[in-house]
Amino acid sequence: MSVMVVLGTQWGDEGKGKITDLLARDVDLVVRYQGGNNAGHTVVIKETTFKLHLIPSGIFYPNVMCLIGNGVVVDPAVLLQEIESLRTQGHSGDNLRISGQAHVIFPYHKDLDSAQEKKAEAGRIGTTSRGIGPCYVDKYNRRGIRISDLFNQEVFKAKLKWNLDEKSWILNNYYGMKVSYDLDSILNEYLGYAHAIKKQVVDESTSLVQEAIIQRKHILMEGAQGTMLDVDHGTYPYVTSSNPISGGACVGAGFSPRAIDEIIGVTKAYVTRVGGGPFPTEIDGKGGEELREKGHEYGATTGRPRRCGWFDGVVMRHASKINGLTSLAVTKLDVLDSFEKIDVCTAYRLNGKEIKHFPTDMAKLEKCEPVYTELSGWRETLGKITDYKHLPANAKKYLDKLAELAGCKISLVSVGAERGQIIKL
Repeated sequence: MSVMVVLGTQWGDEGKGKITDLLARDVDLVVRYQGGNNAGHTVVIKETTFKLHLIPSGIFYPNVMCLIGNGVVVDPAVLLQEIESLRTQGHSGDNLRISGQAHVIFPYHKDLDSAQEKKAEAGRIGTTSRGIGPCYVDKYNRRGIRISDLFNQEVFKAKLKWNLDEKSWILNNYYGMKVSYDLDSILNEYLGYAHAIKKQVVDESTSLVQEAIIQRKHILMEGAQGTMLDVDHGTYPYVTSSNPISGGACVGAGFSPRAIDEIIGVTKAYVTRVGGGPFPTEIDGKGGEELREKGHEYGATTGRPRRCGWFDGVVMRHASKINGLTSLAVTKLDVLDSFEKIDVCTAYRLNGKEIKHFPTDMAKLEKCEPVYTELSGWRETLGKITDYKHLPANAKKYLDKLAELAGCKISLVSVGAERGQIIKL
């Protein structure tokens, strides 16, 4: 193996942090390839819960290098807080590297995010208002400021001034806000951030990745969010501003797709999402609340309650094809322990016709009704099981159904939050 991609197959929150942490112990390099601190990857080690937002989930192994890739957008204040939090809990973070090509989030990005979300005419997306989308807009509009720019004060100041002038005008004149940014104050603040992370910044991060591939080192690419939040292939416009899919790893880290050997799709044993947008298998009322409480379904980044639903095989089929999955890692199977009957969506019904493909037109998706297959639950506690053969027969049948819908094998099954609660197939 040279390169393995680990990504979410649903609307994020699938448990990628735990799976990445598990697999990272056997690799040389972990690269986070997209997204920003709107993501939250949770890793539970014994009695301690770590919530990571920017730092790759392999950070707990000192011998594993962790890289924040060029495709990530970085809020340096959040990054430094995260580093400090790890240090206070006994993890130095000395194995962290940051791409100089990654773009930087500024206060005006957060203000724009909030202003756009409040503009009802445009339709509320349900963003985290952390400035991720506006930062990506600047990147693709060639107005962005990269981490490497922070180390050239003359260039940085010129770019910052132009952005402050433009964003102030937009916020004040279009969105009706009353903002006033102090150039020198923000300049000095971010120069301070630059000084704090200087030793960890890698100017040519793509060269670092490519050299590791040439040397046949074991590399893990970690995605944030999930396939259904992909800006091109998800439930647009209710999506993130980057490409969490497997193809996004090549862009966000800088390497050829020919180097990828394995693509592991992380999928929850049911489905959740936060924010607005169509959600065909959503369970309303008491059933959804029960699933939320049993699964502790609250955002790692925002604390927002997640919308909960039965497993969606149409979404699974879509994600498997888009990403070219080689295997599945199924998480939170234990959350379904107490259910007597479990529904699995195998198709949608649209205008009276049954369809098995995922509609990319949201107007059509909103009209889709799930077609369910009912399976029997196992009514047993799975948390202490470490061998597949000891799983209840109905749990095995449920996993077989998920593998059938995905069109690929299952390689890992998580039966609890702690890093040791995993079954390897």
